[in-house]
Amino acid sequence: MAVIDLNADLGESFGQWTLGDDDALLDLVTSANVACGFHAGDPTVLRHTCERAAERGVVIGAQVGYRDLAGFGRRFIDVEPSDLTNDVLYQIGALDAFARVAGTQVRYVKPHGALYNAIVHHEAQAAAVVEAVRSYDPSLPVMGMPGSVWLRLAEEAGLAVVPEAFADRAYTPEGTLVSRREPDAVLHDPDEVAERCVSLVTRGEVTAVDGSVVPVRAASLCVHGDSPGAVAMARAVRGRLERAGVTVAPFLGGPSR
Repeated sequence: MAVIDLNADLGESFGQWTLGDDDALLDLVTSANVACGFHAGDPTVLRHTCERAAERGVVIGAQVGYRDLAGFGRRFIDVEPSDLTNDVLYQIGALDAFARVAGTQVRYVKPHGALYNAIVHHEAQAAAVVEAVRSYDPSLPVMGMPGSVWLRLAEEAGLAVVPEAFADRAYTPEGTLVSRREPDAVLHDPDEVAERCVSLVTRGEVTAVDGSVVPVRAASLCVHGDSPGAVAMARAVRGRLERAGVTVAPFLGGPSR
């Protein structure tokens, strides 16, 4: 029987500005990529998100990013590797404090936005993030794009790696994500996305923008919490997977709901 983790980016509100419906998504996902205050989130938001995730048995991951609140972490920053290592250490530690106060802990690390995309190919920045995770806790798994430099270097450093796929993002024929600057980079039809996810999980393939079929190996599926209709999307994806006989459960073997 196929098993898949369902994750979403959460904790991205800031002050009086609300982004997404975290409470509703926490009833649907099995892992939560929680912002750490650099690209989104503030201390009150992060504490609330960790508490709600813990209440629902959702696994908490640290979603680390560039120091870029204004750009939501979606702008590449040519930061020195040593500085990036320290930035990532800072973020993991901050979120882990809130998770521990909530009775749990950070269980994995996933980069966000431009950092996620940069370390698909950027050796120096990928190595910097690997060093941060290894230094903080070498037992923490890391999540990322299959075939990326990031996952290769993490595996070489002895870290457990979790390849993921994106439910609501378009793919290139090379198996990478279509840039958000391009039209139709984000998919919005819940039924279409749900069927696509069944194919991805049960057959290990996804249809690229040019119509070609691309092999994708994934242990987790991401539904973006900041997308319009994110809750309906996640509900459709989870429901369709379960009807297809797929077990939706955390990749870390936590409770299935």
